[in-house]
Amino acid sequence: MKNYFAVLLLVATCLPAFSQNKANLKIVSNYNAYRADVAKNPDLELVEIKKAIPSVVLDIRYATTNNFMNQVMYKQARAFARKPVVEKLKLIQAALKKKGYGLKIYDGYRPYAVTVSFYEKAQGEDKKFVADPAKGSKHNRGCAVDLSIIDLKTGKDVPMPTPYDSFEAAAAPTYNNLPANIIKNRDFLINLMHAHGFKVVYHEWWHFDFIGWEKFDLMDIPFEQL
Repeated sequence: MKNYFAVLLLVATCLPAFSQNKANLKIVSNYNAYRADVAKNPDLELVEIKKAIPSVVLDIRYATTNNFMNQVMYKQARAFARKPVVEKLKLIQAALKKKGYGLKIYDGYRPYAVTVSFYEKAQGEDKKFVADPAKGSKHNRGCAVDLSIIDLKTGKDVPMPTPYDSFEAAAAPTYNNLPANIIKNRDFLINLMHAHGFKVVYHEWWHFDFIGWEKFDLMDIPFEQL
């Protein structure tokens, strides 16, 4: 009996730190391994954005059916990002406050399994707008944030070229067949994000990748464990 329990203990402590996947990517999926990595390098921590920056507004569409998939993709309406990413967002929120604005967060860290689900469920042309699991995404690394800004006086969204997660041509950050005030709002957001170490992606004005994302592994730790 003692030998039996010894074997069980050995199996539990030797669970793989990285998940198996068709693309043979290195994906951290073991929570204890993740915590061990964080102990060695605190920058690897996935920080809950709302706890770190209480004044941000969350609108986690993937925890509802109000998204382009028309399905609930997240079990919890929470947003996380790596520690250096959140530290930059703190600075951005402070800069926005001085101008009467605040951040609205749509999405941050996305477990790899959700990216796989997106890709499998997306139909037709929609597949072009979701990350390929063969590569993983910056969201999977905790280094991408989908966001916009609100007016602090009214609590309403600052007008932007398109709604969040739109597939319209106008969603591209270089699209300029728009009213002058909309271009001004979009470019203000993009310039502010760029000044704080992010880069907007070419077809989504709301999606910003953290510069230095390459230093962070792909992750598949569910929100419920964080």
